[in-house]
Amino acid sequence: MEVMRPMEIENKSFEIIGRELGDRVLDKYCEPVIKRVIHTTADFEYADNLVFSEGVIEKSVEILKAGACIVTDTQMAMAGINKAAAARCACEVMCFMSHTDVAEKALAEGTTRAAISMRKAAEIEKPLVIVVGNAPTALIELNSLINEGKVEPKLIIGVPVGFVNVVESKELIMKQNIPFIVARGRKGGSNVAAAIVNALLYMASPRDINQ
Repeated sequence: MEVMRPMEIENKSFEIIGRELGDRVLDKYCEPVIKRVIHTTADFEYADNLVFSEGVIEKSVEILKAGACIVTDTQMAMAGINKAAAARCACEVMCFMSHTDVAEKALAEGTTRAAISMRKAAEIEKPLVIVVGNAPTALIELNSLINEGKVEPKLIIGVPVGFVNVVESKELIMKQNIPFIVARGRKGGSNVAAAIVNALLYMASPRDINQ
């Protein structure tokens, strides 16, 4: 068995993905995102269930190039985002889920920390990218905040995974007039969320071979 360097493994993986997709033609702008999600999950169904609003890739690249605040709904998603790539774009990456005030408010109101985290994100004055990979309640609260005029994210990545309100929460986001990337249906996860962000960051600022 040949010992390969990390980038060699990744390049080989993408070659295999390309072969297994066969003659299927992907949108040239969305292709890097779709393939990176497949690379992360080994699940080719993402070629069908990832939904992109019109022009979202080009808009996302410009948003990230200009520097944005990326807020995730889980520590796992935050951990999975390439910090070197984010730094090259002068993007901040944060998650409020472990903050004491968020936990206290969620307990007092009988709601989820993810929902309270979205309220906290709405207070950020910088260009905002919301990344949800786990909690549909985050998307539901975000939808309400948008409708109330309290926040207007520049981009929403909505890929929560599960069974309760997951499908419905994604459909709400796709009805908003805000750029989005959504994994329609039950599939998703923090790893998928991070993969999408990384694909966009790599397009916004090409990687050093060692990163």
